[in-house]
Amino acid sequence: MGKKVFLNFDRERTQLAQEAARIIVEQGIQDFRVAKIKAAERLGMSSQGALPNNTEIESAVADHLRLFGRDEYTASLTHLRQAALSAMELLSIYSPRLVGPVLSGTAAEHSAVNLHLFWDQAESVAGFLEDNGVRFKLFERRLKHRRNQVSSHAGYRFEHQATVIEATVFPINGMRQAPISPVDGKPMRRVDAQALTRLLNDKSF
Repeated sequence: MGKKVFLNFDRERTQLAQEAARIIVEQGIQDFRVAKIKAAERLGMSSQGALPNNTEIESAVADHLRLFGRDEYTASLTHLRQAALSAMELLSIYSPRLVGPVLSGTAAEHSAVNLHLFWDQAESVAGFLEDNGVRFKLFERRLKHRRNQVSSHAGYRFEHQATVIEATVFPINGMRQAPISPVDGKPMRRVDAQALTRLLNDKSF
């Protein structure tokens, strides 16, 4: 009986992860917790139980993207990464790094490209964008740097090559320590333009 209960629990957990992944891809929801709760509601399961963790959700998103339209997924991810590289070249003075779903390969078609920029005066980025004729919107992003330390960072959202770019500005010394990923609780993976170029040339996704 115990084994049967365990198998049912594992199956429900997998179903929840798959449904949350579908919601993330189709609705463009970036908050994994919101997607998990929506998935539990749709499947008539309790959202108070042991939901899939974020790493399981991220894996399910990647599986969903590959399963439903491999060619479209590859073309979309290539476009997003090319747009990211072009934006990084534009913003090269700020030592940009690519992070998030476009880097990990879990980005949906309309996902934003997430960049980290490094400069001690965040408003410098606004001036740079204005000087280059780029219209932008300012936003604030709260990121965890240590277990109990959350900091706010200015960010700039703009469109580049028909793609939304979200560039978050860190002080120059913020390059040494990446903020904590909300997916796996580890420091975010960051890559520079050279590494992204190699990723594009590799085409293994």
